[in-house]
Amino acid sequence: MEITFELGYALDTFYFLMCGALVMWMAAGFTMLEAGLVRAKNTTEILTKNISLYAISCIMYMVCGYWVMYGGPDGLHAAVPFLDGILGDGVAEHGDTYAPSADFFFQVVFVATAMSIVSGAVAERMKLWAFLAFAVVLTGFIYPMEGSWTWGGQSVFGLYTLGDLGFSDFAGSGIVHMAGAAAALAGVLLLGARKGKYTVDGKVNAIPGANLPMATLGTFILWMGWFGFNGGSVLALASVESANAVAVVFLNTNAAAAGGLVAALVLARILFKKADLTMALNGALAGLVAITAEPSTPTALQATLFGALGGIVVVLSILALDKLKIDDPVGAISVHGVVGFLGLMLVPVTNDGALFSGQLIGALTIFVWVFVTSLIVWSIIKAVMGIRVSEEEEFAGVDISECGLEAYPDFTGGRV
Repeated sequence: MEITFELGYALDTFYFLMCGALVMWMAAGFTMLEAGLVRAKNTTEILTKNISLYAISCIMYMVCGYWVMYGGPDGLHAAVPFLDGILGDGVAEHGDTYAPSADFFFQVVFVATAMSIVSGAVAERMKLWAFLAFAVVLTGFIYPMEGSWTWGGQSVFGLYTLGDLGFSDFAGSGIVHMAGAAAALAGVLLLGARKGKYTVDGKVNAIPGANLPMATLGTFILWMGWFGFNGGSVLALASVESANAVAVVFLNTNAAAAGGLVAALVLARILFKKADLTMALNGALAGLVAITAEPSTPTALQATLFGALGGIVVVLSILALDKLKIDDPVGAISVHGVVGFLGLMLVPVTNDGALFSGQLIGALTIFVWVFVTSLIVWSIIKAVMGIRVSEEEEFAGVDISECGLEAYPDFTGGRV
């Protein structure tokens, strides 16, 4: 019996770690997607932001984020193992079926994902150090607080518990994706649009990305990493039941992405008379976000239809935000925010344990908390150090002003 338990413990821990590694690889996907969808003169800064935010997320979640999210000495022990020197296997103390350090690793890459969403929305005109300062607060406090009310099971300021209201978010359509989009929206509203994006008469000027092959590669990387994002959220593998659940989650995750891409591509063809690659890429991501809230209960066909609905919604949302002059260079607010909300509201369709009222209250709780606190933090940063580069720096590209080097010096007139 002991050997069987140890084997299951080892398998679940290994699976957790490998899924965490897949989610970590999503950081590369976000980086490639964003770098491909911005102009060449801003590429280096995008790369710097993404690799830096990942490192900051890991440190802040270790120092305080995990404790805020799960609370108490047990949370602190698991989050900061160096406090007592040796973590141990954690089984006797916590009743875990996997190593607590594996749980922390899996959680921390989710935090980095939420912060990555912010990066693309504020691209091409935000100061690098203002962005990194915000990353410290989001990953160390804002995200862990809303996580404590959802996955952490704690009450919202002692007023109500979301789980008791019928709220469910399997892998984070709201907890991760909508939260990241809410933080991004607050920043974008204070930051303003890129110069030349909108004219006085209301015309929207498209600003093409510099490297669509890179953006496509980023989408494929994200698509692959999402199997770890959703699959790892099953939290186990070493039994027949959990193995079957993992297989269903993988199947539905893939189906939703495919449905989202095809739906967005077809809608773009109807609206623009062209096969718009950027809309197709965002359609795939929208499908993934839509299914993330509940990938374990739909059938494959339902997952495809949910993804397709996400693909349609994201195209319409991107167009609507442009009408409102909310400039989001990569469509992050639409993909992760609007479709993240859609994903939450689709959960009760196939999951009897979730209620539409609970999903709505949960979504509002997450959005209001993250948006308001982010708006306050962005405002403080703006007052202290400013958040937007000068017009001259924006025109020349933030690579030079913020990082001192260009990504493509041979093609963009590099300095000697």
